[in-house]
Parts: sequence; structure tokens; C-alpha cells
Amino acid sequence: MAFLINQPSLSRLPKFPLAATSFTTLLQTSEFRLRLLSAIESAASRIYISALYLEHDEAGQEVLDALYQAKARQPQLDVRVMVDWHRAQRGRIGESQDSCNAAWYREQAQRHSVELPLYGVPVQTRELFGVLHLKGFVIDDTVFYSGASLNNVYLHKLDKYRFDRYHLIHNKQLADAMAGFMTELFFNNPAVFRLDKPAPATRSIRKEIRDLRDKLLHSHYRVADIARQDELAITPIVGIGKGNPLNRSILSVIDSTRNRLFICTPYFNFPRAVVLAINRALRRGVEIDIVVGDKTANDFYIPPSEPFRVIGALPYLYEMNLRRFAKRQRQYVARRQLRVHLWKHEDNTYHLKGIWSDERYILLTGNNLNPRAFRLDLENALLIHDPKAELCKQSQAEQDSILIHTQALTHYRELEDVKRYPEQIKKLLTRLSRVRIDRMLNLML
Repeated sequence: MAFLINQPSLSRLPKFPLAATSFTTLLQTSEFRLRLLSAIESAASRIYISALYLEHDEAGQEVLDALYQAKARQPQLDVRVMVDWHRAQRGRIGESQDSCNAAWYREQAQRHSVELPLYGVPVQTRELFGVLHLKGFVIDDTVFYSGASLNNVYLHKLDKYRFDRYHLIHNKQLADAMAGFMTELFFNNPAVFRLDKPAPATRSIRKEIRDLRDKLLHSHYRVADIARQDELAITPIVGIGKGNPLNRSILSVIDSTRNRLFICTPYFNFPRAVVLAINRALRRGVEIDIVVGDKTANDFYIPPSEPFRVIGALPYLYEMNLRRFAKRQRQYVARRQLRVHLWKHEDNTYHLKGIWSDERYILLTGNNLNPRAFRLDLENALLIHDPKAELCKQSQAEQDSILIHTQALTHYRELEDVKRYPEQIKKLLTRLSRVRIDRMLNLML
């Protein structure tokens, strides 16, 4: 059976021992923000932050102010922030480039007497073909791990939140490995420039960007294999490009599952390899829960009452994918072996990703489990090996909190058909499908 074939590949992964008391699951978005700010304030040696973006809004200002204040209090404190190069130098979709985050970083740097390096990391020469999706904040010897970026909705600063997963892992070896990876790969790389200072144009560093990507293809965390097979342990994994170690580990986790699989993804667009692994699991009798955001809980969703923009078609495209998947697997849905849950809570949005396999493996990741994550972006994950189910209660509490605002599908027809979509969305998706551009979009988005 598949799990007998793939199980050894997971057991052979190098891993650090992890005490159950050193692993904390937070269930509230706002609590993650408060714990993060508190840790920044009390940091004694280092603060390394890697995020897709640090946004110019109230929450972003709060975090950046906390970082500057921590550095001013303790000049010897090693504070560094990494964000995606391309995302930082454009405005939000539909906004002027003048409002980009990089301009804000430079303005903030001029207002402070201490230096706080904010690095822009270009994973590709164009944002469309790959971004920095490396997650994790290292504060002293604790890793704050979440798929969240840093802005109002991700940190629930104002009235709305974007739901994610939030974990704190106090483990010096893990923190050293993640901080060491950032130092070795990025801080002195010719393709990486500080955005709190004037930076060159992307076109002038294309060769350096390609060299960095080539280097990333062969990169990995430095992990000493010092954990026993029978103890709670954790493995940091990084990957970029097709067939990378993280992709293989994700597939191995699914293929190793004997009884129950719980998967979260914000944008329903599984790579073919993941679909095949799920199909294999269903055939061998595994019970599977998949939690995905309702299309109205997607961060790209635009209500029909607002002006039409092409980007607003994405949530409908993901729903079309989900409907096709549920239709193909309707026999498993009917007998409740496959349970698809749609998340929706008022006007909030959904951004969860990750996997639980039986009570043995927990995958914490920013990987969206879509073709883009599997081929283009720089992704990472923390794989927890839990042979004695020591984190079972925390996992169950987290799953329960996720399912509170969900509704389970009983039939694929409960999802809207394209014929019932708003007229402009329907016309666009019909036109795209006729020329098969929707397939290309599924690979890129």
C-alpha cells in the first residue's frame, strides 16, 4: 500500500527534538498580534522576520514602530526584516505605485535614528513567476509560525480579520536553523537589496536574480538529525520549483495516512500530484476532511454590487474547481468518507493551509497547496513528527475552532453552477474556458 512505500521517506527526515510544552497553538488572530508585539518588546538578542509583505496600514505601522523601539532600547539587538521585492514596490491591486510599501519603509527610516534593515528578496525577475513565500518570525529562541502577512486583516487590527493558523515553537535549534538560512541565503546576496534605502531597478539585477534562484533550488535548512524516532520532533523544510523536497514531503504525508487526513487550503486549486494522492487515500479507506473558504470568504472576492474587476473572477474559478472535484468524488462525499467544509464568517476572509495526518504528523506551512506554490514560489514548512500523539489535544482544539464557521457539502450541486454567476463573471469564465486560458490561470494563481 502507498503509506508503506512513503512512510520511510518521512522517518528518514532529519529532525530536532521538541518538547510538547514548547509548542503552543493560538486560536485567535488578535491574540497572535498581541503575542507578537509582546515578544518584540521583550526580545533580547534577535528578531528575524520573513513575510510576503509588511503593509503600510495601522497594523503594519504598529509592528514597524515596535521593531524600531526595540532597536532603540537595545542597539545591540539584531533586527532584520525580509519581504518580497516585487510586492513591496507596487501598490495593492488597483492602487497607484506611489502608495507602495517600499516608499513607506524609506520614509520611516528617515524618521528614526537607528537602522532597521528591510530587505527585498526577488525570487524571480517578475512577481507573476514567483514570490518570497517563506514564513516564520524568529524572536530570540522562539519561532512564530503562520501563513499570515503583516497588515490589518491578517492581524485583526480593526473590524475584520483574515483567518490563518498561528503557532509558537520555543526551540533554539529550530530558531537557529531558520535564522541561519536567512543569513546564509539572503542578507549578503547580490540580488537582495535593502528597501529602507534607495534600491536599483529590477531590470538592472536580472542576472543576480537568476543566480539567486539557481542557488535556492539547491538550498535547505541545516538540521542535525538528533531526534529519536520515538520522540516528538520537528523538521523545517524549504522548497522551490517542481519536484522540490517540500512538495515531496507533502505528498508523503498524504500517502502515509492510514485513517484520517485533515487538509486546509484557501484557494481550491490542488496540483495534479496532490489530487492523485488524495484519490489513493480515498481508495484505501482514509477519511478525509478538506476545509476551504467559501467564494465570498476569498480575499479576491468582489461583491456584485461593486464595480467589476477581472481579479474578482478568481473566487468563482476556484469554486468551479471545487465543484468539479466534488462531482468526481461524489460517491465518497455521499458516504461521508470525504467531507468538504466551506468556511464563512460574516465579512471575514479565510487563509488557512496545512495538513494533519492521523495523530502522527502535523504540517505547518504557508504553502497554498496549489500549482503556483508547487512550481514558482519559495515556500517552507515545519513538519511535526508526533509518534506518541502528544499534541493530539492541541490539534483537535485547532480543528474544532476551524470547523465552527463551516458548512459541510452533502452534494456538489450545493455549489453554484457557472450559469448562476453574475453576468460579467459568467461571460469571462466561459470565454476563458473556450480557449483553455483558465487552465493556464490555474497554474499561475
